[in-house]
Amino acid sequence: MAKLVFPDNFVWGAATASYQIEGAVDVDGRLPSIWDTYSAISGNTLNGDTGAVACDHYHRYPQDIQLMKEQLGIKAYRFSIAWPRIIPTGTGAVNPKGLDFYDRLVDSLLEAGITPYATLYHWDLPQTLEDQGGWPWRGIVDAYVNYADVVSKHLGDRVKHWMTFNEPWVFTFVGYTVGRHAPGRTSWQDYLAGIHHFLLAHAGAVPVIRENCENADVGVVVNLAWADPATDSADDVAAAGRQMSFQNRWLLDPMYFGEYPSDLLEIYGEAGLLPDIQAGDLAKIHRDGKPDFLGINFYFREVLKYQAGDNILNTAHVSQVGKREHTKMGWEVSPEGIYNVLKWTHNAYKVDRLFITENGAAFDDEVTVDADGTKHVHDARRVAYYQAYIAEVHRAIQDGVPLEGYFAWSLLDNFEWGYGYDRRFGIIRVDYDTQERIVKDSGKWYSQVVRNNGFEVE
Repeated sequence: MAKLVFPDNFVWGAATASYQIEGAVDVDGRLPSIWDTYSAISGNTLNGDTGAVACDHYHRYPQDIQLMKEQLGIKAYRFSIAWPRIIPTGTGAVNPKGLDFYDRLVDSLLEAGITPYATLYHWDLPQTLEDQGGWPWRGIVDAYVNYADVVSKHLGDRVKHWMTFNEPWVFTFVGYTVGRHAPGRTSWQDYLAGIHHFLLAHAGAVPVIRENCENADVGVVVNLAWADPATDSADDVAAAGRQMSFQNRWLLDPMYFGEYPSDLLEIYGEAGLLPDIQAGDLAKIHRDGKPDFLGINFYFREVLKYQAGDNILNTAHVSQVGKREHTKMGWEVSPEGIYNVLKWTHNAYKVDRLFITENGAAFDDEVTVDADGTKHVHDARRVAYYQAYIAEVHRAIQDGVPLEGYFAWSLLDNFEWGYGYDRRFGIIRVDYDTQERIVKDSGKWYSQVVRNNGFEVE
């Protein structure tokens, strides 16, 4: 056995998102988000599930914080703030009761010795802003920057670590082109306009947060792809390269280089899909949008097999192949992918501060009960997943990647978007009928990693 030891001051945490855990969707002045609207439509989510109750974290956060402190030992909690609680109509009047909730949450975290890492936007856009056009509408940029101003001004005396957005590629592409997430649109043009407005909103918010919060640490969270070609053929290699441009470079090149990648500019331009890129937009994104740190969410690699006519607008080339294990999400267990994407990001953009802000796995869990009534969840597959992926994270650090922390996804089983409550990612099990919490074996294993700043491997 050998022990993998992580750097001193490495941040070990867990992550959640507001709509997935809070519930209380019509409490204390909160108005509907796009996910309330979308999940209320029959057929949009598995079993018609919604986030109306979820984990009831809005009322049960003290219990969840105690579990983090006492049973998990984690020192950092990444949560998101619900825009519909703070400014329920998206713009205009601020809701004091919404701010009060996050005051209580942040104060309780600090009292427990847990550092808050706040994400300002994790997909729950106020429905009123979607009614005005959503992310494809340029006016959303000012609305978001105003929201970021309100929240960072209020919490900035206590919250120092900020993430402007979570996974912009998902909430724009899957929400506005694939139509499988809220708001359920199916337009390539809407997606590309949404990405451009995300970049402008992020760049607008970064200096505002820094001004409002002394010693602010401002980042953004992206879900980056690692794409392997199915074969060594030139077509497959080119397809893998386009996937990396599509999911990674289209987001990161404007922030780090001040331009969109030329390969996709040509494809989108020929198709007449490019957004309205106004004079000064890319200069502003590059000047103000370079983050203090980059958060990476990673779960699985993609394998690319070229098909005739493939030019990224036809995305049928993405395929999961091979005989590896897959999670319940259908995602391949490919731990080397997290190493590859960390190395690629560091090398491509010279990023000097990185975090893994989400990583985890959904598997079916079974509750067992001892004779004395003690309940367990023996989730050996999830433990093995974490062991393999975190070992690759350690390898990346050893090979020079400036990784400062790792956040497990997720603290709790939760509302998994279109899959409702059928996909469980938590290291703590939630009984959605009783709201009982059970720390799974994966949570117990992770707590030992946290306390020992590492773990043993064969």
